[in-house]
Amino acid sequence: MAKNVRSIAQNSTGRNITFKDVSSGTKMTISQFVSKIENNKYPDYHVRTINGIKTPCSNPDRSERNNLG
Repeated sequence: MAKNVRSIAQNSTGRNITFKDVSSGTKMTISQFVSKIENNKYPDYHVRTINGIKTPCSNPDRSERNNLG
């Protein structure tokens, strides 16, 4: 599966908070996206805890074009 999720909104600190699956058009909150990653719905992403908040991250590869943001 290709990396097909984009961040579409950030909060005042720059944390990505709303995401869109560009293949299906589905919009997700950070909590919804984290839950789907944890349930293996998005295998090209993983979850990190940053400042105590579960944060979706794209798995590393050689491309800079497919990072969230």
